[in-house]
Amino acid sequence: EGGQFEGDGWKFTRAMSKKLAAKGWLTLAWPKEHGGQARPILEQLVWREETTYHRVPGVDMGVGGISWVGPMLMRHGTGEQKQHLNRIAAGEEYWCTLYSEPSAGSDLASLQTRAVKDGDDYVVNGSKIWTSGGHHADFGWLAARTDPNAPKHRGVSMFLLDMKLPGVTVRPIINMAGAHSFNEVFFDNVRVPARARVGEENTGWYILATALDLERSGVHASAGGRRNLEELAKYVADQRVTLLPVLRHRFAEMAIETNVSRYLAYRVGWMQAKGLAPNVEASISKLYGSEFGQRLAGFAIQVFGLYGQAEPGNKWTRLRGRFEKGYLGAVSATIAAGTSEVQRSIIANRGLGLPR
Repeated sequence: EGGQFEGDGWKFTRAMSKKLAAKGWLTLAWPKEHGGQARPILEQLVWREETTYHRVPGVDMGVGGISWVGPMLMRHGTGEQKQHLNRIAAGEEYWCTLYSEPSAGSDLASLQTRAVKDGDDYVVNGSKIWTSGGHHADFGWLAARTDPNAPKHRGVSMFLLDMKLPGVTVRPIINMAGAHSFNEVFFDNVRVPARARVGEENTGWYILATALDLERSGVHASAGGRRNLEELAKYVADQRVTLLPVLRHRFAEMAIETNVSRYLAYRVGWMQAKGLAPNVEASISKLYGSEFGQRLAGFAIQVFGLYGQAEPGNKWTRLRGRFEKGYLGAVSATIAAGTSEVQRSIIANRGLGLPR
């Protein structure tokens, strides 16, 4: 099986995006003028839960095209920029997110990629790292520094970057599961039209922070976890494996955690449906969901024993090696969209009012 960004997996991903778009399902909750169906947010959340459970690829138009780029363009974009929305909804335009840098990860506001105004353009120089899907993206959601002398949170602007512009170079990063989803992206005197800046100059941090809350939302952790747990339990039942009581209890604990993760995600969705801003709640959901995913992956390897370390294609592998790849891939879940430490700081400071 290829990943959603690799080989035949990528071809299947693109085909699924087009088919889902033709049904109008990619953007259920978007306004009709932007290619959506104006359905309730919770209805789209249910749909995303089911597509995640059934491992349907291509539902976000890359990394963030539907989940946060689209909503941010609806809120802050110009009329010209909003033309991207219908192309996203039609399954035609894939996106990547250009945040992290080699020296700016958890302290994202210290990013150093520069965008210098030059006539009707900005000239962008710098680099980004861990850019998921960047090698297939048509456009990038870029955070760059436009005022190096301002306090770090106040000198950032957001841009819509055409990934095919001269001076943009994408280099692969192969993760420890052997998959190519991450990339380095380099900018060498890339001329980005000033009309591609989203919002006012130097106000990008506030747009980015809202986008991060959306990125930390979602029911994928519980939906994917539920599918994995069910497959693991079926394997044990079919093989008539005799489990120690401690492992049987761990199965029960994983079932409980699946539901906790789901309810936390639905609380975020309910708040969004009410027009509320789930900042702390999104961090709670993201933190719990990503760490739950790691616990479940580790538990699966424990159940399989040494067989759990067999790679896909090996004659000793179990369930096609899905859990071996899942175990390795789960490591990044507590890093992406803000590390667990960052989430805990947000919960402590903003949620509980503790001093920094």
